[in-house]
Amino acid sequence: VKKTKRQVTAIIILLLLWEAGGQIIKYSVLEERDSGSFVANLAKDLGLGLGELVSRGARILFKGNKQHLQIEQKSGNLILKEKLDREDLCGDTDPCILHFQVLLKNPVQFIQGELQLQDVNDHAPEFLENEILLKISESSHPGSAYPLKIAQDLDVGSNTVQNYTISSNFHFHLFTRNHSDGRKYPELVLDQELDREEQPELRLTLTAMDGGSPPKTGTSQVLIIVLDINDNAPEFAQQLYQVQVPENSPIGSLVITVSARDLDAGIYGELSYSFFQSSNQVIQAFEVNTVTGDIRLKKKLDFEEIRSYHIEIEASDGGGLSGKCTVAVEVMDVNDNAPELTISLLINDIPENTPDTVVAVFGISDSDTGNNGKMMCSIQDHLPFLLKLTIENFYTLVTEGALDREEKAEYNITITVTDMGIPRLKTEHNITVLVSDVNDNAPAFTQTSYTLWVRENNSPALHIGSVSATDTDAGANAQVTYSLLPLPDPLLPLASLVSINPDNGHLFALTSLDYEALRAFEFRVGATDRGSPALSSQALVRVLVADANDNAPFVLYPLQNASAPCTELVPRAAEPGYLVTKVVAVDGDAGQNAWLSYQLLKATEPGLFGVWAHNGEVRTARLLSERDAPKQRLVVLVKDNGEPPLSASVTLHVLLVDGFSQPYLPPPEAEAAAAAPADPLTVYLVVALASVSSLFLFSVLVFVAVRLCRRGGAGSAGRCPVPEGHFPGHLVDVSGTGTLSQSYQYEVCLTGGTGSGEFKFLKPIVPSLMSEGADVDTAENANFRNRLGFS
Repeated sequence: VKKTKRQVTAIIILLLLWEAGGQIIKYSVLEERDSGSFVANLAKDLGLGLGELVSRGARILFKGNKQHLQIEQKSGNLILKEKLDREDLCGDTDPCILHFQVLLKNPVQFIQGELQLQDVNDHAPEFLENEILLKISESSHPGSAYPLKIAQDLDVGSNTVQNYTISSNFHFHLFTRNHSDGRKYPELVLDQELDREEQPELRLTLTAMDGGSPPKTGTSQVLIIVLDINDNAPEFAQQLYQVQVPENSPIGSLVITVSARDLDAGIYGELSYSFFQSSNQVIQAFEVNTVTGDIRLKKKLDFEEIRSYHIEIEASDGGGLSGKCTVAVEVMDVNDNAPELTISLLINDIPENTPDTVVAVFGISDSDTGNNGKMMCSIQDHLPFLLKLTIENFYTLVTEGALDREEKAEYNITITVTDMGIPRLKTEHNITVLVSDVNDNAPAFTQTSYTLWVRENNSPALHIGSVSATDTDAGANAQVTYSLLPLPDPLLPLASLVSINPDNGHLFALTSLDYEALRAFEFRVGATDRGSPALSSQALVRVLVADANDNAPFVLYPLQNASAPCTELVPRAAEPGYLVTKVVAVDGDAGQNAWLSYQLLKATEPGLFGVWAHNGEVRTARLLSERDAPKQRLVVLVKDNGEPPLSASVTLHVLLVDGFSQPYLPPPEAEAAAAAPADPLTVYLVVALASVSSLFLFSVLVFVAVRLCRRGGAGSAGRCPVPEGHFPGHLVDVSGTGTLSQSYQYEVCLTGGTGSGEFKFLKPIVPSLMSEGADVDTAENANFRNRLGFS
């Protein structure tokens, strides 16, 4: 609806402009009036209130930026800005009309105006010569007429020369005649024949009188010399010569050559050419060769100043007779004036997204005529601006549509005005238009999502990366502020993990990250500009925690700090490759940091046992002999593949027996270990396991107690403590490289009785969530049992 109202308002304004373009206000004022003299009440003539005239910014525009009139803001009166001289402004042109325009800026409206300067009688007639020489033959007959030189009067109309008189005498009277161009000139008429012998010369006073009130006069002396008889006067070949002269002709150019002849001989036949009754304008512009009759230019002609000249040429012979002719010089216009451009209104700063905005109001003019004065106005192509003709030779420069500062922030517009003359002349005027910014672009991130890597165990306040957003606006509209936008995850304490610098988008880790506790987390970052209204955008940030080798391998079996160290029994009849036991270890790290390898570090009998590097199985390397010591001590090294690698070692006790019926004696090291206090870690582990699966532990203890009662005290020394329950949660396999999963436990137990026994190797009790590569050999060795007679 608002847009429709604006369109209707614009149409009404254009209609008003069209109607105003056809109105002409006319005023008349006497020349030579003082500055500030009242001319008219402009507000009343335009039908506007005084406040409306001021609010619309009324201005008076004259051609060439001349200011003859001005508006009195308090009263709305149109007054003279300076004293005007009609003769200076218009010369002999009558009537003297000065054209002007009234510009109303808001909304834009033009009104044509005319100011006519009325002549006052401020100049007296003036003869160019103080004395006029007239030679008249004594043979002249009464009634002969002799034109005299005219007087000049700069006034026009009735204020110029209206009448001539001659002083009283017996021989002549005076007539006032009219030229074809309206000028009046005196003509002396002979009343009575002259007698040179009686009176060789006469001196009369010629008076010129204008029509002013009171009239003004000018005088010149007329000296009449009576000549002896000369019966042939000079005669021109033509009474009227017509010639066209281009206004750009150089000084000294030949305009025309006039020629007269005299049939007399001697001094009466010698001719002399001169100007006759010529105005100041003719005398200043031309010169005549007294001998040849050549008429040449004395100064540059200007078609725009004077378009034609009438030159009176007199040819006089030596006897005082003369003949006259007229030379009509028409000045031809050439295209010697470039068009002029006058800026009336200029707005250099335009906000973007604002359509149909007036940038400039200007007028054009050309002093030439015809095609030389016809003009075209244009601007460069491919600019979002239009030129609109409001009234004759007045244009407005407006935007074609809404401008986009981000596309272009500055326009250099060249207004070119070209006339249609040959050669064409043009005038160029440059305008710079700046497009001011509006907050119409939201910040844009350089990436839609960011992935950042942070190695665990980092130091707090560590710079982990940066996000960056740019805004194509300017100033405060382009200043970006960054903020954290957590995802809807209540379990993620984002505020305690990371922070962001709101000015540059640098991200910092607030705490030391632990890969085993938190491997990755996501959040969003917002970028908001400082415009009004503020605009914003978001980007996703994913932080990946890189594992560091900060966990050494942890041996699950055998337990080194158990109250009863585990001793493995190996029959001396075992074949090479016999599985003695399996060392089970885990690593809390991930990837290659959790890849474990096993090796035999020390042995009582080198070469008797070997350890498989990938799964920790301890097997016999050769056949056992009677010379091998019955008690063997093996140290197995477990090492991860991190950088630097971390390791742990475990000690195995192996007892070589001929049969399980023989008493099993613990080695001294086992007794010492049993007597030593338990390691705190083992205590914590047992307590944790007991709290989680107390019922299961109680059942196992009851079962073991019953078996011990049956087997006796000797068998109890050979039992291996069994870790029960779930291992600590940080022992997690994340890469499938052979370490234990969180919900995996092993039962390792040796039971015995009178005459028979059973040895159970590692066997999964809760096989859920078993990781790939964490397989443990749980199959019982059937051959081994059969050889030992186990049921």
